[in-house]
Amino acid sequence: MASTAEIPLVGGAADGQSVTVELDPNGRPPLTHHHLGDGGLAKAEIYELETVEGAGDRWRYCWRGPAV
Repeated sequence: MASTAEIPLVGGAADGQSVTVELDPNGRPPLTHHHLGDGGLAKAEIYELETVEGAGDRWRYCWRGPAV
């Protein structure tokens, strides 16, 4: 069974939400997350993985902009 992590989303329309992602064999989450809006892929937003230094959460996804 693959390991997972719950990672918070920061900024954009999904600010304050979190996503559960599958970790790779090295224990790292995907580098980006495409958050689908009400319009599906047409309203998707891109979030980029960041390491959180000195916090309880190891990672967070920060908003980078619309996918299109």
